[in-house]
Amino acid sequence: MSTVQAEQTRGPWSALFWAILPVVAASVVGQIATFPNLEPWYAGLAKPSFNPPNWIFGPVWTLLYALMALGALRILRLPEGTAGKRPAMMLFFLQLALNAGWSWMFFYTHSPVLGLLDIVPQWLAVVAAAIAFWRLDYPAGLCLAPLVCWVSFAVGLNAGIWRLNG
Repeated sequence: MSTVQAEQTRGPWSALFWAILPVVAASVVGQIATFPNLEPWYAGLAKPSFNPPNWIFGPVWTLLYALMALGALRILRLPEGTAGKRPAMMLFFLQLALNAGWSWMFFYTHSPVLGLLDIVPQWLAVVAAAIAFWRLDYPAGLCLAPLVCWVSFAVGLNAGIWRLNG
């Protein structure tokens, strides 16, 4: 079945829905844990010298979430039965769950060490998802490349916060 036929069978909006909904859900779930804990808890933590200003996180995450949804859309639009499609999407959803979970582990529990215990496997899942996407559709893999970079940076930031406040 061609991509066009598959979309006609599922409906033209199905892939778009399943690319956007989980990304938006992960963002909202994370924000519920994060926003109430920015002041005074997070603001009162000692942070490494490379900690970016707080205003940068919103625009960066907005771009990262948009790129995640675009990458997922490209994979979801591949023909049904494409080898590697299902495992790639499972890795994608795993990294999204870990992404949302990090906010709860770090911010909600006020625990940089719990955040670190989440972000390391999250980084592994992000890298694995990016590689799986890249193998199926090079532009989809490129969509996750900034996420790999940001989560790599976030691992160091989380570790630095833990070291300074632990």
